[in-house]
Amino acid sequence: MKGIFRISPTGPLPVFTIILLVGLIILIIPLLVLGIIGAAFSRLGFSWIEATAVILLMILGSFVNIPVWTFQNTVGKTETVTPAVFDAFTGEPIPDDRLTTGLFLNLGGAVIPFAVSVYLLYELGLLAGEPLLLQVCVVMIIVATITGFSTKVVPAYGIRTPLLIPAVSAMVTGLLITGGPGLSAAVIAFAGGTMGTILGATLFALPAIKKTAISSISIGGAGMFGAVFLCGLLAALIA
Repeated sequence: MKGIFRISPTGPLPVFTIILLVGLIILIIPLLVLGIIGAAFSRLGFSWIEATAVILLMILGSFVNIPVWTFQNTVGKTETVTPAVFDAFTGEPIPDDRLTTGLFLNLGGAVIPFAVSVYLLYELGLLAGEPLLLQVCVVMIIVATITGFSTKVVPAYGIRTPLLIPAVSAMVTGLLITGGPGLSAAVIAFAGGTMGTILGATLFALPAIKKTAISSISIGGAGMFGAVFLCGLLAALIA
């Protein structure tokens, strides 16, 4: 009979196709972004595989924090605030002025950028035949000063460094010092920018950190990693 058998536009195949497309988009977009960033980093003299490995190590290393130092903060006692920390043996509350803050070094946001900077400076020094430490120190001091004044310490969060300000200042300073884009400008901006961001955000924020009840601070970690990563990315683009 006519009209008994009909093909429905809905069914398991279209649903499966939609799920597959969504899955491919979720998978492809990060790969495309990684490829673009890897291509930018390869301008610094890395092969594409080496550049991708550095990026992945930085991202994965951002979850690893290495303990460096523990210090007492200077949070004053208040009669209206009940201490939230108690002695494990006596059960008595620990006064606020005995609380400590742990200082950590982030693997992806501090250790790896420093190692990459040293490597790039060494390789470029061999290639150019002259040391670049003076130019790097100038960029580092400028970026550290700018970063320090723009970094905030949020009691419930920690260090919060703006994303673009350190990266743009490093890129512009690198271009001005070297006279234009090129490998030297990129390496100087990368090394001076990443180290200046870490140094400025840490040193300028440390006095404020001691006056808060923050239990841990990660140098190059949350609140700072994005700024360090963008420093490297924008520096690579001017190579």
